[in-house]
Amino acid sequence: MVDVKGKWALITGASRGIGYLTALFMAKRGCNLVLHSRKAEHCEKVLSEVLALGVEAYIATAELSDLSAVEKMLAFIDAQGTKIDIVFNNAGVQIAYRNEFLKTPMSDYELSFRINTMAPMMICYHFIPQMAERGFGRIINTTSGISLDPQQAGYSASKAALDKVTIDLGSKYEGTNVMINLTDPGWCRTDLGGENAPNAPESAIPGVVVGAFVDDKKSGRYFPAGNFYGLTLEEAVVKAEKEQ
Repeated sequence: MVDVKGKWALITGASRGIGYLTALFMAKRGCNLVLHSRKAEHCEKVLSEVLALGVEAYIATAELSDLSAVEKMLAFIDAQGTKIDIVFNNAGVQIAYRNEFLKTPMSDYELSFRINTMAPMMICYHFIPQMAERGFGRIINTTSGISLDPQQAGYSASKAALDKVTIDLGSKYEGTNVMINLTDPGWCRTDLGGENAPNAPESAIPGVVVGAFVDDKKSGRYFPAGNFYGLTLEEAVVKAEKEQ
């Protein structure tokens, strides 16, 4: 199992929900953090909490629908001299639930693909060469198990695209210590999932983080959080490496 103490992780959408819980989880294991949100003030609470745990951390901002802003955020991280070892592409958007799905506006697709597919892949393409040069890296892209739901077509299509590019990209690094995998938190009571979701956000741990800790040089896998409910991190790693 990977020891993340002293490594650096970038977490998008770190100010709340699954990203917030991921930040606390990683900090408790000694991982330094770059905390992303749209505005710096959104991350002030989580920043203070992870710093209190004794790790290094700072905030990086970007509106992920603005790809030039994503480029500026990546340049800002580089300018700090930070060597990112782990990426949690957690941030995402579900624009609307379209009961009249045949009237879905094309803007749903455009915005969904910018935030849910294009921005995460820009981040992957930026950091993977550095990871490969150093001989270590973990990318965990957050997907969704949603299916047969044309009411959320923009969201589901953008996540399906993320699945495809993650698996295809991962195939190029199979057998190396740069590992690129997918996680699905499940339907949780977050701002994205809504108050009627069946699962507490805490249920997603350790499933959403296990991809950072596996150490078997396999990529392109899918780690649904539901497969790891109730397990310790150590148990989750054993299960992930054994079953997939």
